[in-house]
Amino acid sequence: MGSFKLLALAYFFPLAMFHIIHAQNSQQDYLDAHNWARAEVGVGNMVWDANLAAYASNYANQRIGDCNLIHSGGPYGENLAMGGGEFTGVDAVNLWVGEKAFYDYASNTCAEGEECGHYTQVVWRNSVQLGCDRVQCANNDGWFVICSYNPPGNYEGESPY
Repeated sequence: MGSFKLLALAYFFPLAMFHIIHAQNSQQDYLDAHNWARAEVGVGNMVWDANLAAYASNYANQRIGDCNLIHSGGPYGENLAMGGGEFTGVDAVNLWVGEKAFYDYASNTCAEGEECGHYTQVVWRNSVQLGCDRVQCANNDGWFVICSYNPPGNYEGESPY
């Protein structure tokens, strides 16, 4: 009986690990990470949009060869990230949300020399639709993550929430 339990654990544990790793890149995981940050500042939830996801996927596939963090120039708000190892979509969102430390709501500015525009896009009140994708860079040289937002945010002089 004891060896059966050990065998079952040996079989199911890797499956659970795969699910956990895979789950960090699902539509719901992207939404949960965004909506958690938005809830912290009293902003409503985003919803997944298949058209935005297709747009993000198309652009991510264009970047596979170099994975340079170059914006698409398209009609949507956009956050980009790149990371090595098992850099997940949730890791990317957490990276953007981590910029909150550099954002001053009272003055609607970023700390000098710091970036916070990714964070403000995540929590932009009027951005209510989300679509994201993650691709592995050529030669297994990391992961490229893009999230697209509609309507876009980060308008000069406007507060995100």
